[in-house]
Amino acid sequence: MDSKLTTHVLDLSKGLPAKGMKIELWAIAEQGDHSFIKEVCTNKDGRVDDPLLQGDDLKPGEYELVFYVGEYFNDGANDPNIRPFLNKVPLRFGIRSNEEHYHVPLLVAPGGYSTYRGS
Repeated sequence: MDSKLTTHVLDLSKGLPAKGMKIELWAIAEQGDHSFIKEVCTNKDGRVDDPLLQGDDLKPGEYELVFYVGEYFNDGANDPNIRPFLNKVPLRFGIRSNEEHYHVPLLVAPGGYSTYRGS
């Protein structure tokens, strides 16, 4: 099996992939310290072009994806007076084995979100 971590984002308000959403990946230490790993942006299919982690880089532990949904739904308006209900959506999850595919999608609308472990 190809060991990797992937994600995608679907905009439920439009029924379309969420193109152009910024996502950060963090490793979470046992003491709770956060270590930044990378920042990516979704493509026209709501996916990132390459796995977030793959092969030897995918290590057991706790991780967090931070989805910048407020910026996405602000749609470039950049109005400081608009405070979205959801701004940054953190999804914290565990990797048990470096021999599996972990897919962590986000289904999001301006007023709510859902996730699951995909395949």
